[in-house]
Amino acid sequence: MIDAPEAPRDCQLCPRLVAYREANAAVHPDWFNGAVPSFGDEKASLLIVGLAPGVTGANRTGRPFTGDYAGDLLYATLNEFGFSKGKFDARPDDGLELIDAMITNAVRCVPPQNKPTPLEARTCQPFLMNRIKALPNLRAMLALGRIAHDSVLNTFGLRKMSYPFGHQGAHDIAPGVRLFDSYHCSRYNTNTGRLTPEMFEAVFSDIKKYLQTQS
Repeated sequence: MIDAPEAPRDCQLCPRLVAYREANAAVHPDWFNGAVPSFGDEKASLLIVGLAPGVTGANRTGRPFTGDYAGDLLYATLNEFGFSKGKFDARPDDGLELIDAMITNAVRCVPPQNKPTPLEARTCQPFLMNRIKALPNLRAMLALGRIAHDSVLNTFGLRKMSYPFGHQGAHDIAPGVRLFDSYHCSRYNTNTGRLTPEMFEAVFSDIKKYLQTQS
């Protein structure tokens, strides 16, 4: 039984992910190459849920959304809405701190082609569940993309048909907890115009207004 909110760095639960991690470590021994822990405020009212570490992002640096384009947009937006202090410099020792927010991933180890299997997502689900339980002030969650959205619903035992994913959508998923949705802040989505900075900021504006009503 998994009762911890964070996976051990050398987690062995998913053979395919372990093999991929070890292959990366053989080529890049100086990278983190492990299950990436959550980052942020242990008293956070906002939990941001991504899909999984990027191979040259969090898998390299050991901090969620650090070292790739998705993190540049995410951390800039967090700063704009007062969820961080310090300077984001795309490295885990840049001194950045999150304020009232935490970032995690539905799957803690980097998957090939950024695509975890349904079994891998289910296997990692207890870590997400325990991460949620460990946040005493949790009031809002932000799912970055459909798979993260579905992982949150699975964690709460909710039917996907009753809580459809849509950018800037919002669902009350538990007493006092609202799930907000956004397209993933990936380079692909921003380059194609599927997600613009303004669209991303609109979601955070909704979150900020909601949290202000809960205080």
